[in-house]
Amino acid sequence: MPRNHRETPMERALHSRAASHARWSREADRTAATAPARAGLQARFERQVDPDGVLPLPERARRAESARKAYYADLTRKSIAARRRKREQAA
Repeated sequence: MPRNHRETPMERALHSRAASHARWSREADRTAATAPARAGLQARFERQVDPDGVLPLPERARRAESARKAYYADLTRKSIAARRRKREQAA
């Protein structure tokens, strides 16, 4: 179904939520379906901390885990700031 470009943000969110539920209703194994994405993200962090691939695997994994935690902590910080700005603009 073509998307109406005049949808409000709430309508777009509802449309996206419905599409997401429809997609997952057809999936027998969610873990298997998302495995390639998780592997790709892990590889990204490993390349970030060891671009030349010279570190021993346990050290690369430890550093990649720290890089992943830093990435998500930064996302959280940005999310908090965005919500604060939105709240202040509404006030």
